[in-house]
Amino acid sequence: MMKFADKESFQGAGGYHLLPLRFRRLPWDQERVFVSSMSGDWSVMLRSDLDRAVGGDLQPSESLFADMEARNLISTDPDRSTLAPLLSQYRTRKAYLQSGPALHIFVVSLRCHHTCSYCQVSRQPTSKSEFDMSGLAAGHAVDRLFEWPSEQLTIEFQGGEPLLHFDRVKSLVGMIEARNKTEGRSLRFVLASTLHDLSEEQLAFLKDHQFQLSTSLDGPEWLHNANRPRLERDSYKRTVEGIGRGRRALGDDAVSALTTLTSRSLQVPTDIIDEYRKLGFHSISLRPLSPYGFARKTAVRNGYGISDFLRFYEVALGHILAVNRQGYAMEETYGSLLLSQLLTPFSHGYVDLRSPTGAGLGTVVYDYDGQVYPSDEARMLAAMGDDTFSMGRVDQPVSTWLTSPAMKAVIEAGVAEALPGCSDCAYVPLCGADPIDHYARQGNCIGHRPTSDFCRKQMGLFDLLLEKLETLSSSDRTTLESWVFRSHQTASDMKEVA
Repeated sequence: MMKFADKESFQGAGGYHLLPLRFRRLPWDQERVFVSSMSGDWSVMLRSDLDRAVGGDLQPSESLFADMEARNLISTDPDRSTLAPLLSQYRTRKAYLQSGPALHIFVVSLRCHHTCSYCQVSRQPTSKSEFDMSGLAAGHAVDRLFEWPSEQLTIEFQGGEPLLHFDRVKSLVGMIEARNKTEGRSLRFVLASTLHDLSEEQLAFLKDHQFQLSTSLDGPEWLHNANRPRLERDSYKRTVEGIGRGRRALGDDAVSALTTLTSRSLQVPTDIIDEYRKLGFHSISLRPLSPYGFARKTAVRNGYGISDFLRFYEVALGHILAVNRQGYAMEETYGSLLLSQLLTPFSHGYVDLRSPTGAGLGTVVYDYDGQVYPSDEARMLAAMGDDTFSMGRVDQPVSTWLTSPAMKAVIEAGVAEALPGCSDCAYVPLCGADPIDHYARQGNCIGHRPTSDFCRKQMGLFDLLLEKLETLSSSDRTTLESWVFRSHQTASDMKEVA
């Protein structure tokens, strides 16, 4: 619930105003509530104390009074106080809006040699070169890239499998770097790939241009091969070999991996974590299935409910903490992003946790055929025959994209604080809107938030992390807090799909 106070409600025993606040009962302790300010500062207190605060009965001598004032939940006489700290914190949390999209995804080919049943991309056979990005489309895309104002640009090459059209990757890098000699932007290149069949020539190029590599590793060999099959039945072996070659050429920190969770994955959380540890990874991203591409067609076989995912996540998180207690540092990357939202006033810019939405405002996708989308999810919907969110083509100026019906629809449903069901949610200052996900799942950009999988996942994870921060040992809490700094270093504007 959210509570506002007007000037007439100012006079109480303690002489203070309520500032805009929202609250949520703690699922593990119904006598207490999580209370958040409009800027995302928060406190946990007894429900009875919140009732006293709302009723104007707090006394200035109480420690709760000082705590609520420091957290921008109440204000003393507005004629003698200022809202500058609250507004400054709000600007800091929304700082990602100042520069425009920093993540630019170039889909150089839809061809892929995998036949993953949960594929979100609607991949194409390796022989179908008509699904490769042309040189003309690539040139226009580079022109559009530099129309955006961001001083820091992450350029991510995706597919399908981008290694199958590596010449286009090379030509794009060449055009971008040549243009950047006069533009002077900070560039970061990422290749999202299976890493299969990486050649020495490709590795040399990736090293010369300081690429980061992102791949998919779903767990132990039997699970990875089941989730990500190849005709040769050697997907796991090729992935592990590619990780090794990438590390040797670019350094251990240049290769990251994420896992997509199928119903069979949920049965073995500890095995998945142990596999990542065995292969020397210090981070893991536990990603649930998305309702796009082939993943939608196989949902009956591979799918599961959000409650099943949350139970899996709690077990997996417990095992990750146990691994840390054994002296091996490991983090779960999405959890680190949520912890960053909880424990710092800063924004890391992760596109799914933005309000206004990151779609089109934080990321742009240049598809192989010259179409442009505000997110990878929008591109996947188009591949399924629904081009609702196509902003335009690469030969059109950015101003045309921003005034397109697609962006109008995204922006109208993209401010979480204004959405029914989100506007009074205590977690909304820390969360995002994700209108395209709601459209894909519920047929409407706003959707029905009480039954939204996105909202249930977010609320469940925030609840879980809050409970762990409160109930875990001091050493485990220190481990969780240590993830926060790294989240700002590695997540930034990333949203990798391999």
